[in-house]
Amino acid sequence: MSRIPTPASIADAPAASQELLTAVQKELGSVPNLFRIVATSPVALEGFLGLNGALGRSEISSATRERISLALAETNGCDYCLAAHTYLGRNLAKLTDAEIQANRKGSSTDAKADAAVRFALSITEKRGHVAADELNAFRAAGYSDAAIVEIIALVAVNVFTNYTNSVLDTEVDFPVAEELAV
Repeated sequence: MSRIPTPASIADAPAASQELLTAVQKELGSVPNLFRIVATSPVALEGFLGLNGALGRSEISSATRERISLALAETNGCDYCLAAHTYLGRNLAKLTDAEIQANRKGSSTDAKADAAVRFALSITEKRGHVAADELNAFRAAGYSDAAIVEIIALVAVNVFTNYTNSVLDTEVDFPVAEELAV
């Protein structure tokens, strides 16, 4: 059970969040617990949806965004996000089980995606204090300066969701992710 009440329905959410949650339901077909618990703060929900939506138009592919989300969920110990992104990675991004395992370990079987996953993980682990050679390796993989900023924004969104779910102990409403293979 979550540490704060999770609105049971869109109607139970604050009035200022209801239109946003209705849009989530139209897009996803349901309203996952993460969105319902964030809806407790209409301001936080609006900011989260706005940034997350904008990142959907970034030069970072949706599959690579899922790869990064898997790596950060594992690193930050967020069971909710790990379950959600395993499901999304498998079903929407069409990642293989081997790729999902690699992502959770901080890498990718795709060379360009590997550079993005490693760069995002380094930003997270070093709290933004990445070395010049890490930045150069990301660029050398074919990413632009805009992509650097987009990866930073993606890390921020993932830290927000990882921490929100961990602090509030959001009830997992996705299939639980398998144990990480050794």
